[in-house]
Amino acid sequence: MRASALTAAVAAALLATPLVPVVDAHAAAPVPCPRSAPPAPGPTPSVTPSPDPVQRAVGGPRLATSGLVVPPGVPKPPKVAATSWLVADLDTGEVLGGCGPHEYATPASVQKLLLAATMLPRLDPADVVTITSGDLDIEPGSSAVGLVAGGRYRVETLWPGLLLRSGNEVANALARLGGGADGMAGGLRAMNEQASLLGAYQTHAATPSGLDGPGQFTSAYDLALITRACFADARFRRYVATREATIPAQPRQRAKGFTIDNDNQLLYHYPGALGGKTGYTDLARHTYVGMAERGGRRLVVTLLGADVVDKRGWQQGAALLDWGFELPPAASVGVLVSPGAATASAPPAAVPPQALPGGASGAETSRSATLAGRLRSVSLIGLAVGVTLLAGGLVGRRRWRHRTAGGTGRPTRTP
Repeated sequence: MRASALTAAVAAALLATPLVPVVDAHAAAPVPCPRSAPPAPGPTPSVTPSPDPVQRAVGGPRLATSGLVVPPGVPKPPKVAATSWLVADLDTGEVLGGCGPHEYATPASVQKLLLAATMLPRLDPADVVTITSGDLDIEPGSSAVGLVAGGRYRVETLWPGLLLRSGNEVANALARLGGGADGMAGGLRAMNEQASLLGAYQTHAATPSGLDGPGQFTSAYDLALITRACFADARFRRYVATREATIPAQPRQRAKGFTIDNDNQLLYHYPGALGGKTGYTDLARHTYVGMAERGGRRLVVTLLGADVVDKRGWQQGAALLDWGFELPPAASVGVLVSPGAATASAPPAAVPPQALPGGASGAETSRSATLAGRLRSVSLIGLAVGVTLLAGGLVGRRRWRHRTAGGTGRPTRTP
């Protein structure tokens, strides 16, 4: 049997193996993303898991690239100073284009969208809750609304504080309240379970606020999934579109009431803006999520790792939204999967357990690990069967050749 025939048989067996990502060694290099400037030097990024081919294909094989992916024949997207981005249709779930959609990045305060997706269904907006000193334990100088320890606020009041002013103390309180008996740790576990449920397998929360923490990461694709889940809640749509809200006075703490406004400038400067979320840390750089409606279409844009060169984060998002609205409705390079519809492995075990606070153990880790093990087991079984059948065929053919040579044991030539 010639070497080429043997190679073809082995390749056929591998291709027939279920759920094994096929990598083309001769695949074209990723198309560079249009950037307005090289990334600015910054702090050393946190450790992220090794790329998982199964995770990178969630939403469609075209999304498994570190470069640019857009429909054929469409106008070029604008140059932005983000390391990764994605534009998708909020209603249909179609992905219109992206740059490194499944590349790991640090989220900063857009992580609060995962908190919203997790806790909005859990918390009664009419409940009155007390803020603790632990809720106020946030990084000095980081974003805060101005809640006071011992103050009593309706949950309905906390959500604008989270989504309009990105209050980190509000994030702590909401995670604690939604975490049950385990408090904030339980809230973090719930956030990571919610990410897995949504198919956001490249997202892991280490802090409820998005303040940098070890083992915290997300992707532009995952952010779009999370935002779409949030947008399905009418309360979320109302909160993120609110331009101004009031934080009530706390007489017992001698704290006056005050007004907060929305940090998201898209609401004030982009016709059809529906809301969004801003974020920034030295490690994450600028991150942004924006939503807008035009001509009956509702789009979402997500950006990670953006620098401010000639445009702020929201302005880069606005430019990508303009580009998305120019594309025909049928344009697509993938899809935002429905909750529970995707099957992929959890972040690989290469991530050290100590880098996964709130998620290093628990139901979400064991379930995802079990799923990953099943996928790989099925793949290995399929490969073993294929190799066994191939080996059996070779042995049978060799015996047949031996008989036709008269049983002399002399080698025979194959044409």
